[in-house]
This record gives sequence, structure tokens and C-alpha cells, in this order.
Amino acid sequence: MSTPAAMSPWKRFWEKGGWWRALVLAAVYFVLYDLLSLAFTPLALQLDDPTSAAAVVVYYVLPLVVGGLLLVGFIASVGWWSEVFGPQPIRGRGWMWIAIVVVLLFNILRFATIDYGDVGFDVVAGWLLAGLLIGFAEEVLTRGLVVNLARKAGYREIVVAVISAAIFAGLHAGNLLNGQSLFATAFQLVYTFAFGILMYFALRVTGTIIAPILLHASTDPSIFLQTAHPAEGALTGMAGLGNIAVIVTGFVLIFFIRGRVDSTKTPFAEERGEA
Repeated sequence: MSTPAAMSPWKRFWEKGGWWRALVLAAVYFVLYDLLSLAFTPLALQLDDPTSAAAVVVYYVLPLVVGGLLLVGFIASVGWWSEVFGPQPIRGRGWMWIAIVVVLLFNILRFATIDYGDVGFDVVAGWLLAGLLIGFAEEVLTRGLVVNLARKAGYREIVVAVISAAIFAGLHAGNLLNGQSLFATAFQLVYTFAFGILMYFALRVTGTIIAPILLHASTDPSIFLQTAHPAEGALTGMAGLGNIAVIVTGFVLIFFIRGRVDSTKTPFAEERGEA
């Protein structure tokens, strides 16, 4: 591990961690992502059908590729490959699998109640690709970088989870700028906070960020496709309860989070008088 003196000022700054650095990182990412996404406006203006596979690529896939590259570039600049993508420094307990079961169950129900004849294979494929990119970008940012920054500051794991989920939810407040109603946005913030808590549990109990990435990757496409192209049947109504199930599960399980990563193992332990 590099000593503080051997690090660049950039790396030294981020190695100290803390909630406000996590907030700054997320805010800068949000602004850069939106600004760089404007580069695809000429392509968007040529679209005739906003629900087509081409629209999914222009509105979601291409901007998310840019967002993913931004995150990869940041990780490379601070050398956090193992800290983000490697084994977690703290593992969870068996009951945390509840989070994975709840999310996965309703994702399967939604995928099972999509009218695939109505939506078309190309749109489904486009959304699956978009979902994978959404899962990668949003989980690497919040369950990867934000969690890492919070742990470097020595926060208890319940605080780490709340910070990560709150920033994740806050990123979705930008939908107000896209014309989404205040009520719908408020509900989305509650849902995304609870979903963020469940993704934290997925990270903890599996010990790898791959689990929340894949869970997240299957969530957004299932929601968008099932909402726009629901099949008839009793299962469709059950699938519609997924958001409520996530909210209830997230807000109940949050109170059982325990543990803390030993911050004395960070490069700045001596500097903070923790060694």
C-alpha cells in the first residue's frame, strides 16, 4: 500500500473519504453525465418512435456507456480497482439474503408478465443491454465508490448503507427536470432509497459488487417493459406489488444493519491519529 507522502494530491484527497466527498463525487458525475449526454441530441431528434429499440440505444445505452467510462476513469485515477471490484472487507449474515430474494422474485414475476408479442424482440434486447449498463454505472458509483468513501471515514455500516442509498435516491431527483411530476418523483425517491438499502445487503451478503450490479441490471428492464407492455393474468397484479415490497423490506431491514470496517487499515490512519 502506498504511503500518504507517496500519493498524488488527487489520490490523497479521495483516500480520506467522508460523506461530503461522496456527495461531491456523485454530483460531479451527475453533471458530467447530463452534459455529455447532450452530444446524442442530434440522434434523438431523428427518432420517429420514442419506444423503439433505437430510442432505447440513444436515450439510455449511449449515455450510459459514457457514464461507465467516466467511472472507470475515476477508479483508474485513484487506483481503487480491488476496493471496488474485489472481495468486500466485511461480510453479511444469512438473513440478508432476504433482500436478494425479494428483488429477484419480483423481477422474475415482471419478466413473466410481459406481453412479448407486443413489445418485440429488438426492444427487449435493447432494454436488457440498457439494464446491464444501468446496473454497472449506478452500482459502481453508489455501492462501489460511495460505500468505499464512507468506509474510509470509519463510519458504522448502517451509516454507510444510508449514505449510499440516500445519494442513489438523490440522483433520481433529477427526473423533475425531465417533466416528471412532484408526486411521482417523491415516490421514486422513497423507492430508490429502499432499493439502495437492498442492494447494500446484496453487496454485503455475497461479498462482491457483481451481485447488486446483476440484480439492478434485471430490475429496470423488468419494470419498464412490464409497465409499458403488461400481459393479462393474475400474475400481472402480483408483479405490480414489487415496488411496495421493496419499500417495506428496505425500511424494515435497515434497522438490523451492524458492523464497521476497521478504518485504521486505511492509508490515513496515522494522519487521523487512529493507528
